[in-house]
Amino acid sequence: MERVKLSEKLEFSRLIYGMWRLADDVDTSVSHVETKINKCLEQGITTFDQADIYGGYTAEAVLGQALKKKPALRDQMEIVTKCDIVIDAGRHSGAKVKHYDTSREHIHASVDASLVEMGIEYIDLLLIHRPDPFMNHHLTGAALDELVAVGKVGSIGVSNFRPWDWDLLQSAMNNKLITNQIEISLKELGAFTNGDLAFHQMRGHSIMAWSPLGGGDLLTGNGKIQEVLDEIAKKNQVDRAAIAVAFLLAHPAKILPILGTNNIDRISSISDATKVELDRQDWFRLYEASLGQEVA
Repeated sequence: MERVKLSEKLEFSRLIYGMWRLADDVDTSVSHVETKINKCLEQGITTFDQADIYGGYTAEAVLGQALKKKPALRDQMEIVTKCDIVIDAGRHSGAKVKHYDTSREHIHASVDASLVEMGIEYIDLLLIHRPDPFMNHHLTGAALDELVAVGKVGSIGVSNFRPWDWDLLQSAMNNKLITNQIEISLKELGAFTNGDLAFHQMRGHSIMAWSPLGGGDLLTGNGKIQEVLDEIAKKNQVDRAAIAVAFLLAHPAKILPILGTNNIDRISSISDATKVELDRQDWFRLYEASLGQEVA
């Protein structure tokens, strides 16, 4: 599995296993979670994506049960988690409204809770989950720098930020933001032309792509996208999912797709996407199938 250097001190596997559905599985036992982790590690997938809010603030604890039983797994993993979304659930039961909280108190409390839930001593990468329109960037930036200084967090990034949100937060930080996790897929092409990808590509940032299979929609149905996916998949002897992910891997911006599934067989085949090399014409065939028309 290809390794991608996000900063001087952090490398990720090119494919990332997303754990947003981890707590939704019918089997959340330690042995089942450990099997998922090992299936990823066998393919060279060492990076695991979490968030405090996943599973209504329960997914981190599900992962933590496995890590507490088999501490040696931690040394083989890079763990990403996120904070700032508050909903009426779990430890935030009673919240009157869904909102974002990028205050120092909330960020530090969230990190402390994540460390306890997962049974780990540090988080490799902490992301601010959503841009906060009520953010005091000076206080937020200082809070994030503090977490790096005390060793609770290795690196800082963001999720779903637009370029101006990135610049605002970065202006108040000593540490460099190293990645932005945004939605990119054949179902969501906006980042290719709205300036988001160009902003990061110009600065050499590796971008994490959430929902690279369009929430599963790319794998179902009989539309034009599926028709082209199937044709290219047959040629490469893989399935639709592998081609949809290969579409992102082919881009020169070094996109890191995050794949999330609870199905062991699908987890075992995540790396099939790395076996595919799309040429420019096949890439544009997929792009145009998604657009529903030729490029201008």
